[in-house]
Amino acid sequence: MNTDSKRRILITGMGILSPIGIGVDAFQESLMSGKSGIKKSELYAYLAAPDTCVGEVSDFNSSTIKKQYLKNQRRSLKVMCREIQLGVASANLAVEDSALDLEAVDSERFGIEFGANLMLSPPEVLFGACVASSDGSKFEYKRWGADGLPKMEPLWLLKYLPNMPACHIGIIIDARGPSNSITQAEASGNLVLGEAQRVIERGWADVMIAGVTGTRVHEIKSIHAKFWDQLADSPAEFSQRSRPFDNTRTGQVVGEAACSLLLEEKSHAENRGAKIWGELLGSGASCVINRDGTANMRAAMSNSIKSALKNAGVEPGDIGHINAHGLGEQVFDVLEFQAIQDVFGDQATEIPVTALKSYFGNSGSGCGIVEASGSLVALKQGVIPATLNYETPDADCPLNVVRNEPLATNNKLFLKISSTTFGQASASVICGA
Repeated sequence: MNTDSKRRILITGMGILSPIGIGVDAFQESLMSGKSGIKKSELYAYLAAPDTCVGEVSDFNSSTIKKQYLKNQRRSLKVMCREIQLGVASANLAVEDSALDLEAVDSERFGIEFGANLMLSPPEVLFGACVASSDGSKFEYKRWGADGLPKMEPLWLLKYLPNMPACHIGIIIDARGPSNSITQAEASGNLVLGEAQRVIERGWADVMIAGVTGTRVHEIKSIHAKFWDQLADSPAEFSQRSRPFDNTRTGQVVGEAACSLLLEEKSHAENRGAKIWGELLGSGASCVINRDGTANMRAAMSNSIKSALKNAGVEPGDIGHINAHGLGEQVFDVLEFQAIQDVFGDQATEIPVTALKSYFGNSGSGCGIVEASGSLVALKQGVIPATLNYETPDADCPLNVVRNEPLATNNKLFLKISSTTFGQASASVICGA
């Protein structure tokens, strides 16, 4: 592994809002003790998710948002939907965790890369405008401009734009360097890390906030998930529903989360005596669609893994564990195993694998960096985090899944895989501290 020819990138801050805890300490405690964050929703009475079973950040509510997590941004809350609020709060926590002196840092060399889902308005926001555009029985598109749109709140659009987390964060921390937003669903996390990596390597910035926010715990998005995805409807115990790679898996659980990492050029971090969570070594991405228009997730994941390993300058045998996408769907989990096998060969059944959606479900764009952070906090303790609910191996995806309790390790190099079900995949190679 040769890193002498390029600027090295350290991870020096972490801000987490997840169903298993807000902040590094709470997140780590739940992860190390095997505590699930999947339960019946406390924030929504009705969702399309089976039995309203979700992974939500229930402690992030109207009271704590105003009094704690976004107390200095209260005046801006009216133009932040929940996903934006989560993302901004995660950046606040990451800066706090990093102990970065915002007055001392060169704001022109401080940038932002942020990933998000497409953000959708809840029904009550659109109701009045839709009624005004209706003839009493059906919506009439031709009436929207004249009759419907004037019924919308003036700042409506700003509240749901996926580039707004980066905008708000840039204003709050006075980051005037390169800024970009990525909207690639579950693949966003590694893509954000890759973009931030290249910005620093090119010498355009010394410090970057790389973060993601996402929710599928939403009135409309849960309906989309019901139509498009396999959602877990068993067993009866909610905390056992997300079962990546287990033979009895019945689907994914919808979730929400946000996580930001502070990335710094090595000498910049060392000069200020920063604590180190790890080092970002490389990333890769791929999108593969078959000639008939269907997604080829196996090829996309395989390509992205190969690209990340090459970019990092490491071989498959160097990797200490894989932090898998681990969706929990019957077909997808097999495709992920096959992609791992394409790259790792006979080692595919031997290398330890962890799948952290078993703790908090699938938050869409939010999942990649939150899950990578799970490996980082565990490696600080010298272990690989365990996967929940893995009891019965599946002969079609015979991975060496870490289960029951964290696994001790001396190898701090890991691969993070993320993928959409539409043929977009991304991967990162990270070394824990």
